[in-house]
Amino acid sequence: MMKSNNLQSLSIKKLLVTLIMLLVGAIFLLPFVWMLVTSFKFEEDVFHYPIQWLPVRWHIFENYKEVWMGKYPFSLYYWNSLKVAVATTFVSVIVSSLAAFAFGKLQFKGKNFLFLLILLLYMVPAQATLVPQFLTFKWLNLYDSHLGMVLLHSFSVFGTFMLRQFFVGIHPEFIESAKMDGAGYYKIFTRIALPLVRPAIATYAILRFIWTWNDYQTPLIFIRNEALYTIQIGMSQFADGEGQFYALTMTGAVSAIIPLLIVFLIAQKNVIAGIAVGGVKG
Repeated sequence: MMKSNNLQSLSIKKLLVTLIMLLVGAIFLLPFVWMLVTSFKFEEDVFHYPIQWLPVRWHIFENYKEVWMGKYPFSLYYWNSLKVAVATTFVSVIVSSLAAFAFGKLQFKGKNFLFLLILLLYMVPAQATLVPQFLTFKWLNLYDSHLGMVLLHSFSVFGTFMLRQFFVGIHPEFIESAKMDGAGYYKIFTRIALPLVRPAIATYAILRFIWTWNDYQTPLIFIRNEALYTIQIGMSQFADGEGQFYALTMTGAVSAIIPLLIVFLIAQKNVIAGIAVGGVKG
């Protein structure tokens, strides 16, 4: 009887926790819902009181047509952001994976000291390195180019540290067995290590894509040519010119975050798997 009461008490607690989490989640979603609904409204209905969560008058296609086919080239901003984000993610995942595998599974002189130096770099604020980066990129003729932006974010201390923790968790017997079968480090890395840490790599790739897509500071400083503007700089230009029209501004904001939602929805299983694996290892 006591055991039954304990189970009932636990189920009630779980139900309460679930309801609280649903409530908190709904509160966090409210700004996005308002933004999405506002993108379908007429301008005069945006600040109608009380709030119209479902517009009485729908203005579905006109706002998006104005944003995408107006004087601001959103399609070009999208293409620039997509190009930079995909290239940065691809290069960063390769570089961080190779570095993490080396620090996690290879033995070489000064490994721990070198890894400590890399971690020390993570403590340096990004703003403190802007001037040296700017001068270096000007000297290398990489200023005002997408290649410069890609290289700037392709070498990640966070990515190396994060993936190293997962490579360390690979049992040494896998590596030793592969060596006994005559496999070199390239085959060990590509055929054994990478598949075992795939959830972590997918998680980092998603984070890198989101960070690059949302980056405002880098293109603001390193890009001057309007034809190379990314979506964040484009949104800033759009807000400066059309900021008094809230329906259009919300339409542009919705358009800017759609790729992030698509990426997350497609890869959310890998993100959850990566968190779960990290939790087990921890």
